[in-house]
Amino acid sequence: MDLPIVTDHNFAAEVLESEQPVLVDFWAAWCGPCRVMNPILADVDADRDDLKVVKLDTEANQETTIHYGVMAMPTFLLFKDGAPVLQLVGTRPRKRLEAELDEVLSAARR
Repeated sequence: MDLPIVTDHNFAAEVLESEQPVLVDFWAAWCGPCRVMNPILADVDADRDDLKVVKLDTEANQETTIHYGVMAMPTFLLFKDGAPVLQLVGTRPRKRLEAELDEVLSAARR
């Protein structure tokens, strides 16, 4: 399953204005660890209805990449109510990724 792609042009509409939390995968085609995370992110997206997962190609969308200070790939930014609430850098197993997401998302529900 391919994840939805966001760009500099639709980032605000797809991420910042989303009613549900959005995990943005900042990736690059040359990034091996990014490819490792693809199936993990696709599984997370398919299995969760409380979260939307999207991809942003850092090479093609430098405006958004620079705006959020992304310097390494993969970087994952979790947005809730239009604001970044979590930044993760580097690969991680699915269980760890979901635990990190759940910690922030459950705190936001309280």
